[in-house]
Amino acid sequence: MDFSSINLAQALFVLLLITGALWAADRFYARARRDPEAPPPGWVEWGAAFFPVVLVVFVLRSFIVEPFKIPSGSMIPTLLEGDFILVNKFIYGIRLPVVDIKIIDVQNPRRGEIMVFRYPLDPSQNYIKRVVGLPGDRIDYIDKRLTINGEPMPTTADGTYVHAKSMYYSPKYTEKLGDVEHNILIENAAPPYVQDVKDFKFRENCTYTVRGFSCMVPAGHYLVMGDNRDNSADSRVWGFVPDENIVGHAFFVWFNFSDLKRIGRFH
Repeated sequence: MDFSSINLAQALFVLLLITGALWAADRFYARARRDPEAPPPGWVEWGAAFFPVVLVVFVLRSFIVEPFKIPSGSMIPTLLEGDFILVNKFIYGIRLPVVDIKIIDVQNPRRGEIMVFRYPLDPSQNYIKRVVGLPGDRIDYIDKRLTINGEPMPTTADGTYVHAKSMYYSPKYTEKLGDVEHNILIENAAPPYVQDVKDFKFRENCTYTVRGFSCMVPAGHYLVMGDNRDNSADSRVWGFVPDENIVGHAFFVWFNFSDLKRIGRFH
């Protein structure tokens, strides 16, 4: 699992139904039949106290913003293991909670944005990657250089990145995707070809060679890659992200226990 969160959607929904039912039962039935001087029973106090809290949390988490934690290094140097981030849930469309059905379009993911989505091969898992290919794009990643629709993406050397935990150095580059300029890591010693390719939907849209891969992104799908290019299992391995799997746009680091200087970073 590349990206994790405590998935509380179903649990919150069940709790919302229970506390809401208790609140409604008292509000519209039990209260009128109870002695005005008598204290409310425990189940009434419990429901009345928790229902509004659960309702606010459920609405915020389902439609506005949701917290996640980064458990791996596939998005280094942009996002680090241990980063707690916030994800905008409405920017890519309003979806019904629990069932994840889009009911209102807002905007489509744009090239270069960091997107959270449900892993196509196991939708119970949440992944996070950078949007590289949009529907209809031709993506070539040959000899570790990215080309989109025949145009090489601007990439310039930007020194080295020090991995604090393991104390080794990776070549760092600045890459520009659309209006988004960001850093990536490329390991010169790693082979350029893609390893452990899965049998994914629209696999026939891709060609793999010893120098890399080329893909045509199908309609309604996106091609995503990690910023830690040689240490990321992404669309190169398991395929495209369908629109219905999109969760939201990652935009803010709100905490990191190991590095408080990470707080407040925008992406």
